[in-house]
Amino acid sequence: MPGVVIVGAQWGDEGKGKITDLLAAQAEVIVRFQGGNNAGHTIVREGRQYKFHLIPSGILHSEKTCVIGNGVVVDPRVLLGEIDELKRAGISVRNLRISANAHLIMPYHVLLDTAGETKLGKLSIGTTRRGIGPCYADKALRLGIRVQDLLDEKILRTKIRAAIEPKQQALRELSVQRRKIRKEAGEDAKVPESAVADVPDPRLDLHTMVEEHVSFGHRLEPHIADTARLCWDTLDAGKTVIFEGAQAALLDLDHGTYPFVTSSNPIAGAATVGAGVGPTDITEVWGIAKAYATRVGAGPFPTELEDELGDHMVERGHEFGTTTGRRRRCGWMDLVALRYAVRLNRMDSLAITKLDVLSGIGPLRVAVRYRSKEGAVLDTFPYHQSILHSATPEYEELPGFDEDIGDCREEADLPQAARDYLAYISDFVKVPVRLVGVGPDRDQTVRMGD
Repeated sequence: MPGVVIVGAQWGDEGKGKITDLLAAQAEVIVRFQGGNNAGHTIVREGRQYKFHLIPSGILHSEKTCVIGNGVVVDPRVLLGEIDELKRAGISVRNLRISANAHLIMPYHVLLDTAGETKLGKLSIGTTRRGIGPCYADKALRLGIRVQDLLDEKILRTKIRAAIEPKQQALRELSVQRRKIRKEAGEDAKVPESAVADVPDPRLDLHTMVEEHVSFGHRLEPHIADTARLCWDTLDAGKTVIFEGAQAALLDLDHGTYPFVTSSNPIAGAATVGAGVGPTDITEVWGIAKAYATRVGAGPFPTELEDELGDHMVERGHEFGTTTGRRRRCGWMDLVALRYAVRLNRMDSLAITKLDVLSGIGPLRVAVRYRSKEGAVLDTFPYHQSILHSATPEYEELPGFDEDIGDCREEADLPQAARDYLAYISDFVKVPVRLVGVGPDRDQTVRMGD
């Protein structure tokens, strides 16, 4: 009963979509188990780019069943937009299933998230302001609206009324704040996007919301299902289920660089909760990491390069967020952090993506330990945030390579320096590298050790 989990091994944006798409050929069902449309997975096939925010990356395999699990928070507008876009591209969504127990991102969640993340136009944590955190908060407070509620207007109305009641004061304050920002900026002034953009009208009308979401329910009803049972039946039949995570281990709500983290648990263990399967259903865990490191938003990033080389990585790697378009921070591969993610998830295999970005850079550096501001040597990822924020990485240098590796398809095709770099990573974290990305297209992948 093979259950395969695919998780990010760094701070997200590692290329999980590409690897999921690649491995989906061997699976019957592909399940997204957490996060919301704060995640963006990009797949390139035959030069055509596809971007997904909620729909699992296996959707390009028309014969596979793709599941949005109960652990995902769903903005129905975004989901229906993705469905429509896929249909226009000639891609079938007939086999898309949505957990009836998944929670919905409501307009007031987006409003509260935007306001909470804005301080006179300056970001604090660095969230995508898509309503993800407030939605998960309502879930924990038992004030959440679930996908199944879209199918019962009476229940939907009752639940929205109950959810919005304790938020009325906050919404009124936001309305005042919004008017103040616009007034101070002047009628014709360009108001900073982070201050008011994408903020719904705070005068949220219960009747309008109910009507709109009932209409969403009519469109989504053919896809709503008992997805946990679907996974059980597939696993019990001895077929493969892939569990696809969003974000990454170092952004985990419990185990990441808190508070600069996401609002859910993107680690392998969360796949069981977010999809409704048992721990022993998981038989293999794949970790996805870039050949260097990137991070979006605020938070500690020990190996960050704030120089021309970092800018070069941004441009060469097209390091801009799929969901927000934000510029990613770039740095050297951090093996201390990667080893932490490997152990946290008990990874069996690694896929290293974007190795091609490092072509022409030399020597290559990898962080193998940190040094605290007091001078202590840290061989393991610090558990205390104050230590991590001030930690300085210590590097090993490895020879670089200049060859264009975009056409490599076998391990032997790679330059020796590139193979040595991959071997060093594998030896350090004690996990085999089994796939290597050498370009954006799905086919630009090298299988290692075959």
